Amino acid sequence: MARLTNRFDRLFDAALALVYPQACVACGVREVERRADWPACAACWGATRLLKGVETLCWKCGAPAAGEVPDEIRPTVRCRRCDAEAFDAARACGLYEGALRAAVLHLKREPFVPPRLARMLCETARRAPLDDATLVVPVPLHPVRERGRGFNQAALLASLVAKSAGLPFDGESLARVAQSGRRRAGMDARARRESVEGAFAVARPRLVRGESILLLDDVFTTGATASACARALLDAGARAVFVLTAARAV
Repeated sequence: MARLTNRFDRLFDAALALVYPQACVACGVREVERRADWPACAACWGATRLLKGVETLCWKCGAPAAGEVPDEIRPTVRCRRCDAEAFDAARACGLYEGALRAAVLHLKREPFVPPRLARMLCETARRAPLDDATLVVPVPLHPVRERGRGFNQAALLASLVAKSAGLPFDGESLARVAQSGRRRAGMDARARRESVEGAFAVARPRLVRGESILLLDDVFTTGATASACARALLDAGARAVFVLTAARAV
């Protein structure tokens, strides 16, 4: 079966390159030659800073740190800037740039998770400490925003990861009860934090009580949204909250 699938993929890639070539969304110059790379070309993926699980990171927020440390002391690495955040740990597939940025932006427009992004998310979810999760929950959109977009991209990511990890998916318990307005690119960390203060609540506490939550979203910017969601989940009785995003701000 795997051999047949691989053969089909090669035929599809050949047809993509020869019959229906698609321009790379990231650079706009080269063409996407493999379905697995869509919506960006292989060169743009190669130039994007992806996190493979061997880098030195702040163990709590996942921010890249300078230098290398032995595996046994990785859990002690801290940037100290995230000490006040409510979540236990956060990780991302890579930095919000190049091909990964193109994949995330496409996901905001179309309810389809690009193949390479799907694979990276599932791989990252299997790494420590995220692998301690027992329940997968998406960061919710306000109902008005979700109706306007037609879907919640975080729920698409969460459903995919839950299925891959064999974990239950809960898309109902955590709710956004207040709109924070469309964020501006120049909004600083304090303004972002104030914009989501009290914006989330847990409608079904019994479903999250005692669980280690894997919280899914598309981009980790300042950590304000993730922390606000984590606080609501912990106040409702969750044991821990781990955050997984497709990308984190550069």
